[in-house]
Amino acid sequence: MSPPLKVWIAGSRPRTLPAAVVPVAVGTAAGYWSSGRLVVPNGCLSPSCFALDHEISWPNALLALVVALGIQIGTNYVNDYADGQRGTDEHRAGPVRLVAGGLATVREVQIAAAASFAVAGIAGLVLAARVTWWFVPLGALCFVAGWAYTGGPRPYGYYGFGELFVFLFFGLVATAGSAYVQHAPFYWQYLGRAYVVSFDWGLALWAGVPVGLLAAALLQANNLRDIETDTVAGKRTLAVRLGRRRAGLLYSFTLMGVALAIGLLYPSHPWALLALLATPLAILPVRLALSDRNGRSLLPMLGSTARLQIAVGALLTIGLLV
Repeated sequence: MSPPLKVWIAGSRPRTLPAAVVPVAVGTAAGYWSSGRLVVPNGCLSPSCFALDHEISWPNALLALVVALGIQIGTNYVNDYADGQRGTDEHRAGPVRLVAGGLATVREVQIAAAASFAVAGIAGLVLAARVTWWFVPLGALCFVAGWAYTGGPRPYGYYGFGELFVFLFFGLVATAGSAYVQHAPFYWQYLGRAYVVSFDWGLALWAGVPVGLLAAALLQANNLRDIETDTVAGKRTLAVRLGRRRAGLLYSFTLMGVALAIGLLYPSHPWALLALLATPLAILPVRLALSDRNGRSLLPMLGSTARLQIAVGALLTIGLLV
């Protein structure tokens, strides 16, 4: 008998899903400035008069969100069955896992992972058809990165590279990609001439820096809690390699990096500083990170980091749109 829906929802790890939602929201806001249709004022034939009317493509934004969520959930299911097969989750401190907890079989979780990736793949193909076919190889790379985190014979999550890949794919790639799908066509024809519509890669990529750092902090919070059990299981995460104290310091410096990256958006988008209003939400997880607590006593750290990620993402999105 298949597990009930609530078990599958729990197995998708809802607290990690902001890592998929935030880059799409922030990226859509960043892409807003190069979106829309070309507006040509009456009587002005000079390219300096041309402008974009900045219209968000909600279908493209929704498709990007489905892709991001599908990859995130699929990666979580792969992590569940891969760690369950290796016995990594047998004595975990965090929430129960499907395979390790005996709630589902490896085969069932593998099917759930494949289904999640399939949904993301279908949405990605539709998005590629609407924007550019270059999204196909990029999407394939994202799928491989999601699976290889804990899947395969040499999962990079077991060697301390998880935070780096999370920063790249759920930060820079997801944010810049979500911005790019809002981009107006490269060329507009007017009176027989072609005019280039520029895309602000600098803003799209830099907006992904605080987003990626927050995603890395979410993973750090998870790995910091699991240092003891991961050490026993032979899972050499970055937290295991650094040790409890230095891993806590790294988490704190990561959140400091988020604030710094937001501050550097000020010259071009002053309202981006709205995101710093979420700073009080960082107090609890930083206190836990710098404490001497271990294991289950660090459980609140993941939830508080997710709330911080949502708040910063929402405020940064608003700030970029103003």
